[in-house]
Amino acid sequence: MDSDLPASESPSQTTNGGPSVHVWTDGGCRPNPGPGGWGVLLRFGEHEKELSGGEKETTNNRMELTAAAEALEALTRPCTVHLHTDSEYVRNGITRWSTGWVRRNWRNASGDPVKNMDLWRRLLDAAKPHDVSWHWVKGHSGVPENERVDELATAARVAIEEHL
Repeated sequence: MDSDLPASESPSQTTNGGPSVHVWTDGGCRPNPGPGGWGVLLRFGEHEKELSGGEKETTNNRMELTAAAEALEALTRPCTVHLHTDSEYVRNGITRWSTGWVRRNWRNASGDPVKNMDLWRRLLDAAKPHDVSWHWVKGHSGVPENERVDELATAARVAIEEHL
């Protein structure tokens, strides 16, 4: 595992000169709400870094959002990021809904406050320095990287459960 992502010399440059990083994220809890965990895999050329963590009382959606924010916050300089998530909530929220939320002062289409607003703001801030493309991948479909981040999230959740 490489602890410095991205490295100063990039094996994969984008047209704007920034490094290209591939990211997979996952999060979940059981029961929902309940103890939860999140996992991240960052890949930069041949270098990989894994991150994980969790909370005692949370929701699946909060862990999915936390994973994506943690991934982007781990990058040390602006990058082109290909972020893969199995959460349609995260992908739709960031690509379709967030612009309207911001325009309506963090209210949804019904006029109610946006759920998980703190994490949506964190994620939007974390994405700002990067050129992020958001990819949805079906969970538990055999994609090795998605399976790995699921393992990381589950292990983080289990570790929390053991300390309750």
